Amino acid sequence: MLRLPGHSRTLYGLCRSFVNQASKRQQSLSTNGSAATSKVAIEPNTSKMSIFSGHIKGSITNTLEFVRPENITPLPIYQVLDSDGAVKDKSHEPHFTDDHLVKMYHDMTLLNVLDRILYESQRQGRISFYMTNFGEEATHIGSAAALNPKDLVYGQYREAGVLMYRGFKLHEFIDQCFGNARASCKGVQMPVHYGSTNLSFVTISSTLATQMPQAVGSAYAYKRAQNGLCVVCYFGEGAASEGDAHAALNFAATLEAPVIFFCRNNGYAISTTTIDQYRGDGIASRGPGYGMATIRVDGNDLFGVYNVTKAARELALSEMRPVLIEAMTLRVGHHSTSDDSSAYRSIDEVRTRDKRDNPIVRLRKYMTKRGCWDEEKEEKWTKDSQKMVMEAFANCEKSKRAPVTTMFENIFDKVEPHLQRQMKEMNEHIRQNPDHFPLALYEKSST
Repeated sequence: MLRLPGHSRTLYGLCRSFVNQASKRQQSLSTNGSAATSKVAIEPNTSKMSIFSGHIKGSITNTLEFVRPENITPLPIYQVLDSDGAVKDKSHEPHFTDDHLVKMYHDMTLLNVLDRILYESQRQGRISFYMTNFGEEATHIGSAAALNPKDLVYGQYREAGVLMYRGFKLHEFIDQCFGNARASCKGVQMPVHYGSTNLSFVTISSTLATQMPQAVGSAYAYKRAQNGLCVVCYFGEGAASEGDAHAALNFAATLEAPVIFFCRNNGYAISTTTIDQYRGDGIASRGPGYGMATIRVDGNDLFGVYNVTKAARELALSEMRPVLIEAMTLRVGHHSTSDDSSAYRSIDEVRTRDKRDNPIVRLRKYMTKRGCWDEEKEEKWTKDSQKMVMEAFANCEKSKRAPVTTMFENIFDKVEPHLQRQMKEMNEHIRQNPDHFPLALYEKSST
């Protein structure tokens, strides 16, 4: 068993206790009867225990009683840094240096600037698609800071901050969105579907929840290799409604794989609000049902996310078991550039919540009180970050697009005959339809 320092040790115990808490809540429930219905309360006969179906244990009772979800106390939300930037319990305050705090703040705000510029560029027709991260920056940076840089990450499509914290460059983000020749995927992917072998970040897939069982497989391989690393799988509460989510959570628990399932519960699966997705207590309540340690955290609290992820990693590796984290946050922007969220939610409500819970503002208040940030630094960084992104954008926009023939490459070790035939047919089609395809496209594809 690993010896955990400070707040990590406290959270370690908190994670483990959540499973037991859920069990105790269920045992203490009583059905609410009407005035016309009498109920004879019979105490469970705890002296008689029975084991059914392998390892399922339970006390024998003569009371016919259903566990009703409306009577279950919701799981608590762990928080360190409140909306005023204050830490209520100093024993849970992470020991970050001023430089580390500034680095995390820079990453959160730089991601914000990148989002604004790339979102507007899509509206101008300069890139084809984009998804912003507004409101969820603390879930990215807080969790990334608690991981080993070599821990394998399976993202969904809103984890750009994890890559930024690990060192993904501005031009790498922008090149990928443009589909330039120097981009990692060379245009053979939708924008924002990032990936980096060097940064242990698996390329993102559009299909919801497919990364979850894949993450379990990787975690099981890591367990067999005994390499001291874990796997982190990010997903939204909407993805948790997919069948792959059930398979992944069950496989992870039964295989005892060191994987952290990090759910960003931002309130909406595209246009579907959570009340129309599920009727249980969020996503965290499912963890004990699958037999895994579970915790819920304020996703707008950088410190809370950091502490929880750090403790979850220690737990996953020391006991070789999966951990489920549910981060309660807010998606401030539209789901994507293909979405208009004003059609299904109030703009005023979003603005009110963002003003109260904005993770960047919360961290800035803390840093100001601590004395490592002020208005002068804020003004300078605002100008510098805007300039950095704009310069990178201008440079990337001038870069050549990847040749069309790239779509036939990196499939097999060499371009197989059937792919060569398809490539030839495509080039001929482009040549015969010059009005529909730019000449430059044909010239590139025929190289």
